[in-house]
Amino acid sequence: MQTNFSIQQLADPGMKEAESILRKCVHCGFCTATCPTYTLLGDELDSPRGRIYQIKDMLENERPASPQITKHIDRCLSCLSCMTTCPSGVHYMHLVDHARSYIEQTHTRPLPERMLRQILKIVLPNPGLFRIALIGAFFAKPFANLMPGRLKGLVKMAPNRILPPSQYDKPQSFKAEKKKRGRVVLMNGCAQKVLNTDINEATIRLLTRLGVEVVVPKGAGCCGALVHHMGDEDKSHHQAAANINAWMNEINGEGLDAIVINASGCGTTVKDYGFMFRNDEKYAEKATKVSELAKDITEYLAELDIAEDVKAPEELRVTYHSACSLQHGQKVTSTPKTLLEQAGFKVATPNESHLCCGSAGTYNLMQPEIANQLKDRKLKNIQATEPQVIAAGNIGCMTQIGSAANVPVVHTVELLDWANGGPKPPALSKH
Repeated sequence: MQTNFSIQQLADPGMKEAESILRKCVHCGFCTATCPTYTLLGDELDSPRGRIYQIKDMLENERPASPQITKHIDRCLSCLSCMTTCPSGVHYMHLVDHARSYIEQTHTRPLPERMLRQILKIVLPNPGLFRIALIGAFFAKPFANLMPGRLKGLVKMAPNRILPPSQYDKPQSFKAEKKKRGRVVLMNGCAQKVLNTDINEATIRLLTRLGVEVVVPKGAGCCGALVHHMGDEDKSHHQAAANINAWMNEINGEGLDAIVINASGCGTTVKDYGFMFRNDEKYAEKATKVSELAKDITEYLAELDIAEDVKAPEELRVTYHSACSLQHGQKVTSTPKTLLEQAGFKVATPNESHLCCGSAGTYNLMQPEIANQLKDRKLKNIQATEPQVIAAGNIGCMTQIGSAANVPVVHTVELLDWANGGPKPPALSKH
C-alpha cells in the first residue's frame, strides 16, 4: 500500500511503525474471509482491510477520529484472525492498537460511553473492586431486565456464585514435590482469580507434582491488556511495568525457566512487552527478557514431556475451544489438543474454530449485540460435536461460552491436573 506520511510525521515512533505496517498491505482481501465482524455484518468498513483504509486516511491527514471511524474500530474484536490469514505479514494488532490510542487522544466519546469505559478500566484490573462489583451484580441479577442499555448486559453476566479469594493467589513460593525440574513464575492475573480460582490452583498443583517450583511474586498484577485495547497506553504501560519489576526480581534472584501464563489473553500481551517498551530506555531490555520467558501453560507442559505422567480417570468427549489470543495471537494451535489426547481424552474440534466467541476482553460488555451473535454461532458449532465437556485456555472465553453452554466449561489445565492425580474439576463434579 502506498503511503504519504511526511518526514515530520514519521519522526514519531508510533506513526513510523504504523506507516511500516500499512505499506505491507496489498489489498488482497484474504482477511475479510476470516474476520468475525465482516462475516456477521457484511460491511467492508467492518473488515480488517476496510479498517486499514480508514486508519491510513485518519493518520496521514492527522484528522481527529470521527464518530464513524471510532464505531468501526470499536467493533474490531482484536481476535487477530486476520493476521493468521494475511499472506503479506501485516501486523494488524500493532496497527489497530495505535489507532485506538490515537482515537482516545483525538475523539471525545458520548458521556455514557466514557463513564462505562472508565468504570471498566478501574474495576476489572482490581480484584478487590471486581469482587465487590460481582457481588452487587449477583444481587441485582433478578432485576436485570428492568435496567437500561448495557447495564442490563453487565448484570446478566454476573456468575451464579462468587468465590472467596484463593490462598494460592497470595505472594508465595510452592516447592516442587519431587526432584526439581524447573522454577517458574505464575502470572495469576486479575479478573481470572476472581471469576475462577480453580484455574490457578490446578496449575500450581500440576506443576509442583511434576517437579516444578512455582512462584507467585509480590507486586505483579494485571497484564495491562484490558486498558491497552481501550487505547489507554499510559495506564497499560504502568501495569506492565509493575509486572516486569516483580518478575525481574525473581529472574535476578534465584532465576526463572519461564513465566507461565494460563489466561491466553494475558499471554499475548506479555509476549508483546518487548514491542510495547521498545523505545523505553529504562525498560526495553527487561521487557524483551520477560517476553522471551513468557509461555502459555500448555507450551511449558509440552516442554516437560508429561505424556507418561497423565492418564484420564474417565473417558470423556472433550471439545476444545481454541481461544483467538492463543491460536492467532500466540500461534499455539495443536499443543493443547495434543496434551489432552495424550492424557486419554477424546478431543473434538468444532467447525469455524478460527472465529471468535465474542468475549475478546471487554468486547462482550461494550459490544453486546455482536458478541451475543458470535457466542450463539460458536455454541451451535460446539454443540454439533456432542461434547461432555468444553475445554479452553482463556477465562474470557470460558465465561462467554459458559454463560449459555449446556455442558461444563473448564480450563485445559484443570483436565490435565485431574489426569495427573489432582481433584476432579469442580465444574464437572456439578454435572
